[in-house]
Amino acid sequence: MSAVRRPPALPNQPGPPFDAPAARRLRSALGMGPEHVAHDLRASYGMPYATPDLVRAWEQGAVVPTSPELTALAGVLWCSPGDLIGRPRTLREHRIARGVAPEDVAMAVGLELLPYLDMEEAGDWRGTERQSAVLADLLQLSLPDFVTVTGKEEKLAGLLRGAVTTRWQAHVRQVGKLVPLDRHLLENTLRELHEEYQGRMTATLSWADSPTSAQAQQLGEDFLTRIVTHFWTAIENGNF
Repeated sequence: MSAVRRPPALPNQPGPPFDAPAARRLRSALGMGPEHVAHDLRASYGMPYATPDLVRAWEQGAVVPTSPELTALAGVLWCSPGDLIGRPRTLREHRIARGVAPEDVAMAVGLELLPYLDMEEAGDWRGTERQSAVLADLLQLSLPDFVTVTGKEEKLAGLLRGAVTTRWQAHVRQVGKLVPLDRHLLENTLRELHEEYQGRMTATLSWADSPTSAQAQQLGEDFLTRIVTHFWTAIENGNF
């Protein structure tokens, strides 16, 4: 493959998480070769630098498309940008996945464009409760996604670690402020996570002089590292 040349990514427009296998699969389903995709990018989307080698580089994961390139590629492949994006994590990635312009988001939530873009760039959503509700509806955010894109996941993780390592009852109210869920569901979820973690730690103490002690300790640390994932899984399966 020859060297891929293209303009540098535009400022404040890093490429979203790209699903390279999906791009290759969609192209093949249309019976197109990389040369056909490159031609359409040049002819229909004003990308004179688009070559078959660039398309191959995208599909092999060697190069990540910028946001404008991904939007153009989606047009060529007759799909939505979201079909070419891996799991979105940031506010920008969710917006791109839904194919919504930043101007439209800013207008919908009642913000000037530049303040909105600053929040998007910093990953620090500072909207009001009403604006947050509009944002979640516009971008079709699940509650876990909303917590992540508004920068609350780290705080939630800290509260959950405290709940499983100390008294879970003392953290129900604070967790409830971050995630507006049924109190009974929250209580049962925190109790379940607390019991699971404490069970791991009890095993660690019981095996203190055995070769498995270090392994048990690592399991406990891994549990804390993935505490937010465990929380949402427990919430989803919350048939208490």
